[in-house]
Amino acid sequence: MALSKKTLIQMYETMNRIRLFELKLQELFAAGEIPGFVHLYLGEEAVATGACSVLSDADMISSTHRGHGHLLAKGGDVKLMMAEIFGRQTGYCKGKGGSMHIADLNLGILGANGIVGGGGPLAVGAALAAKYKKTDNVALCFFGDGASNQGTTQEALNMASAWKLPLVFVNENNGYGISCPQCKSMAVVDIADRAAAYDMPGVVVDGNDVLAVREAIDEAVKRARKGDGPSLVECKTYRWRGHFEGDACTYRCNEELKEWMGKDPIPRFEAKLIESKTLTQKELDKIKADIGDEITEAVAFAKESPMPQSSALMEDVYA
Repeated sequence: MALSKKTLIQMYETMNRIRLFELKLQELFAAGEIPGFVHLYLGEEAVATGACSVLSDADMISSTHRGHGHLLAKGGDVKLMMAEIFGRQTGYCKGKGGSMHIADLNLGILGANGIVGGGGPLAVGAALAAKYKKTDNVALCFFGDGASNQGTTQEALNMASAWKLPLVFVNENNGYGISCPQCKSMAVVDIADRAAAYDMPGVVVDGNDVLAVREAIDEAVKRARKGDGPSLVECKTYRWRGHFEGDACTYRCNEELKEWMGKDPIPRFEAKLIESKTLTQKELDKIKADIGDEITEAVAFAKESPMPQSSALMEDVYA
């Protein structure tokens, strides 16, 4: 089905919002302006954008330690996210969660997760709640190639299938679990092949093609909404930066990085938008400039926001 111009523009805006947000974080971290570590999503923008473009606010996602892209694609507020990463009181979690623990339940963002493989059980719980309440909501579980080897992920796949839950597992296979290449941590080439063990569809898509990602996730989401159970969609992609900012990346070669940067998902989508006469180059440039201003405003908001008070240390702590 042909997508509307509005949808295509929204997807392009989302991809650039993620890109410019992460580039700014790269700059800020290098300058020592933000605390803690950040795991950047640069190069993977098409996955979160394509996947979340078929969801409603009522649908839910579980995220990962590399979660900024997921949260922005689901509609997360740029200012609140930036303030949280700066550790400020105005942030999503009042400055206590930081980069890896941003959540917005009103948007179905169940939270980024610092535990590798931690999102699977959360997504299963969300999908079980949707089924129990007899809604047509679905849950998406984003997880990486490293997380695919975790017991929690395998248990989540099994339970979702056994209970026929409205859940889509979105594997972001960027080739490395920290510094370990996929070929050294598993025998299979395609993680989607593991879906067969749980009697669910497993498909592989080009994770740097936002339209291909959207099409695959859309089919899986429709299947889940109908009550036909979960699916596993593997998106082959690549992270441009290290596992975290400060990672020297000595475990991969420049030629490999250069090859993948040549598959940059944003110029690929731009070419399609221009070819289809959806947008002109001037209009594309205007969108990027406007989003750049948005990011600049978010940084200013974060820097001007107060730090959390020590008296609030135990507030909102439940366990």
